[in-house]
Amino acid sequence: MHKRILAASTAALLALSLAGCSTSGGGNGGGAGGETHTFRVAFNQNESHPQAQAILELSDKLEEATDGRYALELFPDGTLGAQEATIEQVQSGTIDFALVAGSLLEGFNPDFSVVNLPYVYESPEHQMEVLNDREVTGELYDSLLEDNIKVLTAYHGGVRNVYTDEPIETPDDLQGKKIRMIGSETNVRMMELMGGVGTPMAQDEVYTAIQSGVIDGGENNELIYSSLSHDEIAPYYSSTQHLMMPDYLIASPTVWDGLDEETRGIFEELLAESVDSELAAFDEAVQTAKADAEAAGATFVESDVDAFREAVLPLHEELVTTPVTQEIYDAIDAARG
Repeated sequence: MHKRILAASTAALLALSLAGCSTSGGGNGGGAGGETHTFRVAFNQNESHPQAQAILELSDKLEEATDGRYALELFPDGTLGAQEATIEQVQSGTIDFALVAGSLLEGFNPDFSVVNLPYVYESPEHQMEVLNDREVTGELYDSLLEDNIKVLTAYHGGVRNVYTDEPIETPDDLQGKKIRMIGSETNVRMMELMGGVGTPMAQDEVYTAIQSGVIDGGENNELIYSSLSHDEIAPYYSSTQHLMMPDYLIASPTVWDGLDEETRGIFEELLAESVDSELAAFDEAVQTAKADAEAAGATFVESDVDAFREAVLPLHEELVTTPVTQEIYDAIDAARG
């Protein structure tokens, strides 16, 4: 096990005591007497996930670049709580950093919906280019500072597709089917336009819900589909390619502002490197996940992406309604190709 991963069993025992760990967090000062200040990072996926690997690599580079003054400790598998809870812990200063789904930030500022729109990116590279360009997203990200949230970087979270017990090739095939969605009005409306019925539900409830017929399927990237064994109860994975949802590494502004200017500069440079390495690792992980799912009996279906894209375009018009969202939307479009 990597030295910067806190094992799930240990994390569960220590989670309640983290706030009192003065030597393992907080950005004020740092490095006095050779002490390493370790920032706690909450993550809801396992340690083999590309984003987890990016954090571990970032930690090693950060520790080396700061002569051991700073490092990161990854708490995987949701050991510090669901993503909503970890956002609250970042806000309160209980933990330092958290990796969270982009859709959750819509609850703080509805303008975040513009970067979560279906079919808004032409590729993962296009997505990362615009989301990590402060000229494009700086104002949007800074709007969360008043909620005590600092967006450090955006990571690629995969391309989401629909999976059920039968092939989904066109919007007609989705008619009336209940599909699990992340709890977001944007996502529920998107699924309605795609032909289905968006059903918000916690991820850990999905397997049983599909198995029992409460819902008809889910939508997610290949990594989640395979690693959670959803291929066992929804064997058709249809390439609707409807969403390229970003995930964000967020921090407590107090922690970030407590770092000296030189350290912040080092951190920012290493974050940019981690975005590139995570993107490459995600592509490799997708290929492995697809092979594993096929070995488990899954069938990958080619869907009519153009038909689905056309069906959800009204959502763009419904949500791009403010000067901020229009400016970001136009910048994303201008960066294509």
